Amino acid sequence: MIIEIFAAGMVVSAFLAIFIDEAVYSVAALAATFALTSLLYAFSGAIFVAVFQFAVAVGTLAILFLSGEMLSEKSAKKTTWKKILLVFVVGVVLSLPALLFSVSGTNNVPFTVPFGEALWNLRAVDVVIQGLVIMTVALGIIIVLHERNGAK
Repeated sequence: MIIEIFAAGMVVSAFLAIFIDEAVYSVAALAATFALTSLLYAFSGAIFVAVFQFAVAVGTLAILFLSGEMLSEKSAKKTTWKKILLVFVVGVVLSLPALLFSVSGTNNVPFTVPFGEALWNLRAVDVVIQGLVIMTVALGIIIVLHERNGAK
């Protein structure tokens, strides 16, 4: 039951990260998404993946927070609590099927590799791609900041 609650929280916080207009609150919601992802990995028995996910999340959040603060224009329009509540409710509604319905638990997998070991040892390609995406985002932010400073 705790895993389903973490998964629902992850969906809600991801929704908030996408739909909140203010960069600081959006990055805070993204931090909650990353933290809940790490907790899901930890509760599934993949401790090393949870630590790796947490470490990548800290670096990603630092880059996004700094770039969001430096590149976003400060608008006088603030995000209303009504909009935040609406986005929160939509996230909860979208996560309800995962909480209420379940798929039959027939397991026809011929090998018995533990989840943590399979996740850590069999994910080399997507871990490298995840690192590549983070490096590309960091490089893009550096280019934008360099161009912005050169224009002054």
